[in-house]
Amino acid sequence: MNRIRTLVWLIAMGWLALSPPSLTSGEPFLPQQDKQVLEHLTVKATDPVAREIRALRASLLRDPQSMDVAVALATMLIEQSRSEGDPRFLGQAQAVLAPWLNHPTPPSSTLLLRAMIRQHAHEFDLALADLDAVLNMQPANAQAWLTRASIYQVQGRYGEARRACQPLLRLAGRHVALTCLADIASLSGQATTSREMLTASLEHAGISVRERLWILTVLAEMAARTGDASAAEKHFLDARSLGHKNYYLLGAYADFLLDQGRPQEVITLLQHETRADGLLLRLTLAEQALHLPASKNHTAELAARFAAGRERGTRVHVREEARFTLGLLHDSQTALTLAQTNWAIQKEPWDARLLLESALAVGSWNAARPVIDWLHTNHVEDMRLQQLVAQFPEEQS
Repeated sequence: MNRIRTLVWLIAMGWLALSPPSLTSGEPFLPQQDKQVLEHLTVKATDPVAREIRALRASLLRDPQSMDVAVALATMLIEQSRSEGDPRFLGQAQAVLAPWLNHPTPPSSTLLLRAMIRQHAHEFDLALADLDAVLNMQPANAQAWLTRASIYQVQGRYGEARRACQPLLRLAGRHVALTCLADIASLSGQATTSREMLTASLEHAGISVRERLWILTVLAEMAARTGDASAAEKHFLDARSLGHKNYYLLGAYADFLLDQGRPQEVITLLQHETRADGLLLRLTLAEQALHLPASKNHTAELAARFAAGRERGTRVHVREEARFTLGLLHDSQTALTLAQTNWAIQKEPWDARLLLESALAVGSWNAARPVIDWLHTNHVEDMRLQQLVAQFPEEQS
């Protein structure tokens, strides 16, 4: 699972309603033939989300020039991709938006959604360009500022991320702005203050279920990074008790359980969540820890999935492939190369961890230097990263 920041979960919270379309129609979205398959949903037909997606699809076929319907459908597909960890929904969303994106002056709402799709694909520069265009048209677009902050944070550009959060103090609920700022601050030497700030924000009267899920997940990760396992456990369980399935939350909680030496609980958590590569990876790591035969089949399946991704030319799962190569294939040199490639793209705690673990495995302090410098420069508070750095002989003097 690539860690696309939980900030962008707000996509389904109504921010797009703040951004009226600047173009009311586009080229019709029409299938080439009556029997053309438009989608293969990976949700049950009885699922209310699936029903709503089908209804929006039917509505768009009846009125192919309705950009409002297209935006609503694409929004739901993107949210479904986040919930299920299935990138096929993103491809469907992009296809729905294509008629308007091909217009000489695409409407801001479609550019915003394309930015989110590009963000997921790790096309960060292209996503930022789309966000620049949106904000040039609509400087008060809260979702665009939030998504920009999210991308900057993934890239480790914390100063720019903080500046992107600032407009949210006047454009969004105060708890949204504070969560945006606190998440960044927690990675740059202010973990204790950030946790206190976010804990207080949970008492906000107008907080939605999705916002509560976002804040609790951020709090859980903060607590885990600073070694407060009991608080992390409580926040993860509180988030899960909200009843809103989320792929990111499942992956983060599985990571916590693996670090706590609780692989059987990971298997219970993820045994029916094998569609997403990142969740299958965590399940296989748990199976390996328990010496279960299923780990061999799942390792082979993951190898095939990563090979298929390379053939398609996609590099979305470089972090997962590095972790797979190190933890399941035990090929530390290849894992280091992948971790270095990944570090050039994104710089979050897990990216740092993989590079440190791979560098330790091959005995290369020089390979770890970029991460060590990053930790010192940003005053990153992460107990596990500090423990890894301390294992290098060069850091023990």
